[in-house]
Amino acid sequence: MEPDEERLSARPAVEAEGLRFLHVTVGSLLAAYGWYLVFSCILLYVLFQKLSSRLRALRQRRLDRAAAAVEPDVVVKRQEALAAARLKMQEELNAQVEKHKEKLRQLEEGKRRRKIEMWDSMQEGKSYKRNARGPQEEDSPGPSTSSVIPKRKSDRKPLRGGGYNPLSGEGGGACSWRPGRRGPSSGG
Repeated sequence: MEPDEERLSARPAVEAEGLRFLHVTVGSLLAAYGWYLVFSCILLYVLFQKLSSRLRALRQRRLDRAAAAVEPDVVVKRQEALAAARLKMQEELNAQVEKHKEKLRQLEEGKRRRKIEMWDSMQEGKSYKRNARGPQEEDSPGPSTSSVIPKRKSDRKPLRGGGYNPLSGEGGGACSWRPGRRGPSSGG
């Protein structure tokens, strides 16, 4: 029975020696290339995540295309909904255009009435300026202007004639300014 015990005792020594060899080998490998291995594992993990998300998206697109090709009713419903939305938007736009045209018609009608009133007042010999301003003042929701007396411009003579231009060099007495000569001075 002793040879069996020797075999059993020899086996753990060989296993221990193998574990020690494995420990030394792996330890020296990690000591020499450990950071490279860590960074490469992180890089592989990130790369795998990106590729898997893209593959999922690609598969989903293929399934959607296949579903759209298989179900033409869905495509027809989408197109009908799109056409209905466009029609609704066009109707809203047409309604806004009609409102705008109606406002313009009302403004034109008001202007026409004012012109007619002005013409009638001129035919009767009244001042047309007062009548032309009257409806505009009525429309404006401002403070009452009946208490404020408008100031008139005085009928004074202008200081100079209308054709006076100080930059032209004309129309101004005996003194005239001329710029100096260009170039270096020759005063030596």
